Amino acid sequence: MSKNIREININQIKIHDPFWSAMQHRMTDTVIPFQEKVLNDEVPGVEKSHAIENFRIAAGLSEGEFYGMVFQDSDVAKWLEGVAYSLAVKPDNELEARADEIIDIIEKAQQPDGYLDTFFIVKEPEHRWQNLQECHELYCAGHMMEAGVAYYQTTGKEKLLHVVERLADHIISRFGEDKEPGIPGHQEVEIGLMKLYRATGKEKYKKMARYFLEERGKNPDYFYEEKKKRGWQHWGQYSLEPLDQRYTQTHATIYEQKEAVGHSVRAVYMYTAMADLAGEDKDERLYEACQTLWDNIVKKRMYITGGIGSTVEGEAFTIDYDLPNDMAYAEACASIGMIFFAKRMLEIKPLGIYADIMEREFYNGTISGIQLDGKQFFYVNPLEVNPGTSGTIFGYKHVLPTRPGWYACACCPPNLVRLVTSLGTYAWSESETTLYSHLFLGQTADFDKAVITVESSYPWEGKVSYQVKAKKEKAFELAIHIPSHIRPDTLAVTVNGEKTDAVSFMKNGYLYLKRNWGENDVVALTFDLPVRKIYANTNVREDEGCVALMRGPVVYCFEGADNGECIQALRIPREIKAETELCKEGVLAGNVLIHLPGYRMESSDALYSEERPKRTDVMLTAIPYYVWANRGENQMRVWMPEE
Repeated sequence: MSKNIREININQIKIHDPFWSAMQHRMTDTVIPFQEKVLNDEVPGVEKSHAIENFRIAAGLSEGEFYGMVFQDSDVAKWLEGVAYSLAVKPDNELEARADEIIDIIEKAQQPDGYLDTFFIVKEPEHRWQNLQECHELYCAGHMMEAGVAYYQTTGKEKLLHVVERLADHIISRFGEDKEPGIPGHQEVEIGLMKLYRATGKEKYKKMARYFLEERGKNPDYFYEEKKKRGWQHWGQYSLEPLDQRYTQTHATIYEQKEAVGHSVRAVYMYTAMADLAGEDKDERLYEACQTLWDNIVKKRMYITGGIGSTVEGEAFTIDYDLPNDMAYAEACASIGMIFFAKRMLEIKPLGIYADIMEREFYNGTISGIQLDGKQFFYVNPLEVNPGTSGTIFGYKHVLPTRPGWYACACCPPNLVRLVTSLGTYAWSESETTLYSHLFLGQTADFDKAVITVESSYPWEGKVSYQVKAKKEKAFELAIHIPSHIRPDTLAVTVNGEKTDAVSFMKNGYLYLKRNWGENDVVALTFDLPVRKIYANTNVREDEGCVALMRGPVVYCFEGADNGECIQALRIPREIKAETELCKEGVLAGNVLIHLPGYRMESSDALYSEERPKRTDVMLTAIPYYVWANRGENQMRVWMPEE
């Protein structure tokens, strides 16, 4: 086994894409400034954050009490990481200066021994490192490491990088073999340590990541013993029972775990680090463990939108095929974590099965978490919403029909910022012989081998072209991911205007083109994007007898705003005659809508009756799932009964 491909630095990619550029500009121009104000408690009417003030207090620059979640520091770290990537997307000297000021405060808050966590610095210094299960010091540390590396990579500034090196060194001095045993309650530090290893070249950080991964599950009772030893709980009566070993992914070692269980975000963050380490160390056994868990998720425990974690109880995976739509949890952070996982798997083996899932997550289960105006956010991403029930009735209170402005546990909004602003890093990877294009993104990509300019009409049209300007005379391969939804008989590929037999150049979901590239070679792809009916496995009881619509990578849904009340009474015909329309006005402008003839079932007023509901013909409209809940509170469904 070898790590075939390596990641790309964000500064190599400049996105200019009809779909994604608008999304990135929304992040740089609206979301990042908005979130900065939220973190500084300057936005009336939204949940108080106090996150930056916590750092000021810890640094001795302000007086006051810690406020917020025990892991509130992570909001600042993720925001800083998002800022770092945004500076590569759109340079902003004033924003960079403000970020530098915050980094100065963080540096001042760091303790002489390298420790950095404002909750315990300000509020409970005597309890440092005593409650790894609940208090998430390692989780916050991991996010700060990611921020430090990102800021260094995009700006060249080392202050935050040095802060997180000292923090990592402090952690290494405390935990490990022949030291105090420890594992994170919320996996994340493993990701941060791996990024810190690559940024610095220091093996000790990779070694520490391996320790945290391999220590997990060696003692399934670790958190229970930790609780007994300390004699206190952070969350009181709401504390999670440390004996629930599957929830904490401590029931078995990482090599023995065969199913995705427990808290979904923690799980996929762990799998991401596992895959990262497997690739770096050419560890076949670890890769096979990752592949087993990957297969269980994508084949048995994932929503069509890419959402994972089907229950509000513990924000967790449940069992195979348990995918309720109107009670779904599907946290936005979990879908983001699946993108992280997919990208690390691609860096081991460039297989279309990984790129397909990464694409699905980007266009559906992640960006559904943000309002089109960039100022409201979903934590939970259901596939069915019914106002009056959703967000109101016990069991459904987590399923909100509209996006809130902010919330106490605000992990998802800054996570979305850092994902979308770093989009370019997911578009490509490279090996000694090959450049791999994973996503159809309009962009300019600057590599050692060539500068490649991509023009894309995706996902609304099947037109993509790659203009290659080679820097060297030596031949190399351009490997373009062809999403599995594209039918081979509709795919046409030309190189400098000459038709190429695409099928003969396909391998594992990628189109491989090898040649001595010139200074103006053009690869053009065209393909159909028909409306497709999707059926769930019959073991998914909630979806039996129903269909969902997709076009390209985009999952569609039906809202009451277009289809009237009681959308559960609507039916999709067995044979559909769908037409598409590019919406040109209103909040959904720029999105492709689907119109198709369907039926509405109308019953008598009786609660139960022997009379079959009458069927009337209606015209149905479906919208991209990611834009639902942008036109007020109304019903929404992805899966519709088939008549």
